[in-house]
Parts: sequence; C-alpha cells; structure tokens
Amino acid sequence: MKEIFIKGLYILQGGEAGFIMADINIENIVVSTQVADELNIQQLADGIPDAKYNPEEFPGLILHFDVPKTAALLFSSGKVICTGAKTMEVVDAAIKKLIKKISSVGASVSKKPDVKTQNIVASADFKKELRLSTVAKGLLLRNVEYEPEQFPGLIYRMDDFGVVLLLFSSGKIVCTGAKKIEDVSSAIDLMKEKLSSLGVL
Repeated sequence: MKEIFIKGLYILQGGEAGFIMADINIENIVVSTQVADELNIQQLADGIPDAKYNPEEFPGLILHFDVPKTAALLFSSGKVICTGAKTMEVVDAAIKKLIKKISSVGASVSKKPDVKTQNIVASADFKKELRLSTVAKGLLLRNVEYEPEQFPGLIYRMDDFGVVLLLFSSGKIVCTGAKKIEDVSSAIDLMKEKLSSLGVL
C-alpha cells in the first residue's frame, strides 16, 4: 500500500484519507528480504569495488548507496537487510539497485524478492514542553520506564501497536518498532490523546 504524507494528512492509495494530529517524519525504514538460497560473500566482496567485508568483525557484506541514500547488509544465507530509506519507494529503488549490482558479478538472485518491513523509526514534535514526571505518573506504570538519571526521555511501550515511544521534555517524540506507517500515525495520535487527558498538552 502506498502512503503519501502532506502536513498532517496521510493519503492511502485508492484515495482514502485520514488526519493525524502531529506532523510525522519517517527517519528510517528497515526491511529484510531473501534474494537467494545462498550467496558467496567473498566472491561479492572481490567483485564489488565499494563493498566492505571483514568477517572477523561482522559476518555480512556491507554496501552503501549514495543514490538512494541507503545501506544493505548481505549474508551467506541469501538474506539481505536494507536500512536508511525514508519511503517505501526508496526501499524498492535500493533493492532493485542491489540486485542489479550483485547480479553483475555473477550471483544468481531473485529479480523480485519478497520484502518485509521489520522496523519503522519516526519522529514528531508536539511543540510544547512536557513534564515527564507528571506523564510517568499518569500513564500505565507497567508500560512506562522513566529514569532520568540514566536516560533523558520517558520510554512508553504501546502494546496496541507493538511500538515503543520515546518522549522528551522538549515535546519531541520518537516511535520505533512499527511495521506499518499507519501504526506510527495511530500510535502518536493515541499518545497525544493520552497527554491531553493528563493536562500536559
């Protein structure tokens, strides 16, 4: 499903639209895919000039792309992890570029592998300072971690969407763990409702 964000409005492919309560910036989309049953990592490392491969430090081969700005981790199992994209269109472009590059050095790979989203990291700004001590007392304690001596933000696990929200006193919020962009907007919407009900927004 294709998503487009326009200043607080997200439009799903097909024309359906929904409003979100804060401008959301997608910071990173991490996906995984299986491009082959196995890959000869040493062969790829030898054949691709800009590849980074040091098996003593990390078992996979690392490829960085400037366009689109992404990185791919390749493993001998044929699994690939792609990170750094901010839209699914960029993910698709990166995977296509990766397949073309490793095919050019003789690797036999799937041309259209199944891509699965593993994690979406997003941020938003409520544009108001938050009293995190008040927030920590008002939210469900079992879902809250707030130890300002160790970490400056409040950690809130939102089971409804399987995400973790990091709230900062500046009013900024980071959402991680989502597998769908819709879940990011729903989680941040719900958090804003919770904060409003506590009287801190």
